Amino acid sequence: MFKSLIQNLGARTELCFRMTFADGSTWQNHDGEPIIHVQFNTSWAQWRLVAFGHVGFLEGYFSGDIDVDGDLAQVFRIGLQSRFDRKSSPLIWLRNKWHELRYSNRSIAQAKANARFHYAHGADFYGYWLDRDLMMYTCAYWKKGTQNIEQAERNKVEHVCQKIRLKPGESVIDIGTGFGGFMFHAAEHHGVKVCGINTTTEQVDWLKGEINRRGMNDRLEAREADFREVHDQFDKVVSIGVLEHAGRDSIKEVVKAHADFLKPGGLGMLHFIGHVGMRDTEYYIREYVFPGGWIPSLSETIDAMEEFGLEIVDIENLRRHYALTLDAWTERFDQHWDDIHALDPQKFDQRFYRIWRTYLISCAEMFRSPYARTHLFQIVFSKGNMPKDSYPMSRAFLYAEDFAESGAERASAQSAFGVDDKTRQAM
Repeated sequence: MFKSLIQNLGARTELCFRMTFADGSTWQNHDGEPIIHVQFNTSWAQWRLVAFGHVGFLEGYFSGDIDVDGDLAQVFRIGLQSRFDRKSSPLIWLRNKWHELRYSNRSIAQAKANARFHYAHGADFYGYWLDRDLMMYTCAYWKKGTQNIEQAERNKVEHVCQKIRLKPGESVIDIGTGFGGFMFHAAEHHGVKVCGINTTTEQVDWLKGEINRRGMNDRLEAREADFREVHDQFDKVVSIGVLEHAGRDSIKEVVKAHADFLKPGGLGMLHFIGHVGMRDTEYYIREYVFPGGWIPSLSETIDAMEEFGLEIVDIENLRRHYALTLDAWTERFDQHWDDIHALDPQKFDQRFYRIWRTYLISCAEMFRSPYARTHLFQIVFSKGNMPKDSYPMSRAFLYAEDFAESGAERASAQSAFGVDDKTRQAM
């Protein structure tokens, strides 16, 4: 079974790789120089692959029963190209069901525990590899001319602010909030008051201290609460990377909460990872990275929004932007691993290192791959149907700055080649 599995895998990809098995024998799928070399250190690692497919392979890598010599990204390119994960094994299906029973986000208490599992590692940990300005832990926006992750995350936050047409004096609820990057930017650059809610105690405590340090208590508030605990209504609603934590059977409940937070006629933004079509969320991500998490489909999200009176104003897909974001995070994670390890050598050990690098790199390759069906959506919505003159009739307002820059560049180039104003107008 193991031999057949490996041979089928090797035949379905043009990428060349070599494997050394626990008994010392080797196998290579194509002639030529392999891009990676996989070493099975135990026979159990081989049986694990047979029993659990790609999840078994990754678990063997996490435990050190499997080693990879070469760029780990190539492992996932091989897997995606060969469609090795196209069908989960029956055992993984069962493990996913058991995971749902144990870690479902349906209860607020379990949702809090699940969130803390991932987000309670501390600001120092995240500060080593996220952007240094806003510490945004969501897909950035790599528009033309963007040079680094700091610029890309500022681009993203401003992109959101423009989409929901923030105006001075408005009230905004930031659902999820993280380390407050959106809150600080929106208050400083758009003159709004923002309430951020977050269920992770450690992040809320850090954020309260940062708001106080910046002297922004009159404009910003951080509340420790589940996003289903609606306490007020706001002019605008922002939700950046929250739906993924709603849980398998809780999409309607969480979308309803977003609607309840919003005043009639108000605007909101849902920024979330979504599948095209209904499918299970990757099991190893749920088990080792985001317990209880569930990636919803775009269609079920839209259905829920319509059910609770939210009109879809605009949908944008930023899938390719997420690959670049994850590349930047991975590069910094690697650069600062020694610093991260020093924060808590027992917690941030070699197993943690392998799990988190796998998570970051595999997600980058997933968003980059032409075979994957997982995307990053931004949905602008209104509570009730949008009146004719209350929102721009095209997306042009989002790119006015880019158009202005392009116009200036074009004018400069035409001038350099002796094109006069009259000729330019004719053009």
